[in-house]
Amino acid sequence: MTPEGPTRPPEIDDGWASYDFSDYPRVEVVPEPPKKDRWTIALGIAGGVLLGTGLTLAVLGATGTFTEPTSPTLPPPPTLTVPPATVAPPALAEGSSAIDVALRAIPSIVTVEVSSFLFDAGGSGVVYGDNGYIVTNNHVIEGASDIVVIFSDGARYPAQLIGTDPLTDIAVLKVDRSDLTTIDIGTSSTLAIGQNAVAVGNPLSLVGGPSVTSGIVSALNRALDVEAGTRLYGLIQTDAPITRGSSGGALLDGNARLIGITTAIAVSDVGAEGLGFAVPIDMAVGVIADLIDQGKVDHALLGIRGDTVFAERDGAEYPVGIGVSGILDDSAYEMAGGQVNDVITQVDGVTVTTQDELLTRIRFYRADDEVPLTVLRSNSTIELVPTMGRVQQ
Repeated sequence: MTPEGPTRPPEIDDGWASYDFSDYPRVEVVPEPPKKDRWTIALGIAGGVLLGTGLTLAVLGATGTFTEPTSPTLPPPPTLTVPPATVAPPALAEGSSAIDVALRAIPSIVTVEVSSFLFDAGGSGVVYGDNGYIVTNNHVIEGASDIVVIFSDGARYPAQLIGTDPLTDIAVLKVDRSDLTTIDIGTSSTLAIGQNAVAVGNPLSLVGGPSVTSGIVSALNRALDVEAGTRLYGLIQTDAPITRGSSGGALLDGNARLIGITTAIAVSDVGAEGLGFAVPIDMAVGVIADLIDQGKVDHALLGIRGDTVFAERDGAEYPVGIGVSGILDDSAYEMAGGQVNDVITQVDGVTVTTQDELLTRIRFYRADDEVPLTVLRSNSTIELVPTMGRVQQ
């Protein structure tokens, strides 16, 4: 083994040994420089790039190229204020125009929006007194989980349901608002067919406030089937246009006094007939008071089955009373001495000639009231004073 270093070739006589090379120039081999590590090269290149980039960014930053533009100066948001409270005009005199009636009544009429998991609907309502109470129809809010009242000035308030009465289609709501414009309460007992009537409500739940229509009182003491098993009694009929969404609104006399709560329209197989109906205010006030006081109404029950009976004269038949054809269990009428085949002709001094008229009068009384009745028995007139029973609802 020879030491490390150049290896000398063996002496071989290959024919060139005797040849003189001294005349040729001497050639020296320059050693190859050592190879650099590839990572070192890569890092050097990257450093150069970063250095160049840094210098570029520094120059651009100094010239403001990367300075964020200044946001435009905006004015502060305005301070919002609600409109002033609406004040009703003074009470109207006799013979006022529909314009006067509308101006006085509109601030007292509201839109009622209702919703539940299954539906969204709406109707109308009337400001009743100054304690936040709103009167509307039972069928407007029936089944609702959320109720909102919208006033004529645009204010929206959540409403609490105080109570409902399906037998008269009346419901009472309450809102937390103090600056209410209350409606004037009139009477339905002195209404005359043909006198002026004005309806105010929110037909079709149109946006923009209540609508006003005018007409006359077309009829009194109407009975109307409004749904399966429900019949309303003593209704005021009017030709003042009323449509869907007006339910729960106001029917007013010529002095903007409330005479009824609009509740239904007449519909036949050809569509709406242009006739509207309202619960008379004289009946509604008692129902409203009961709902506010106790959340329900204990309607009176006489406890009979009956039919309108007729008397004949000159070949014509005239309704003259209600014939008692049957007695119910625990009948207030029977306990007062009433019998089958009696004919009831008066309720507390008011003449009744048909079954609908009798039921209308009974709606004005409550359970446990003592109500005088005038009865024909055989050929005699007798007085009975039953203590009314209670309608089960």
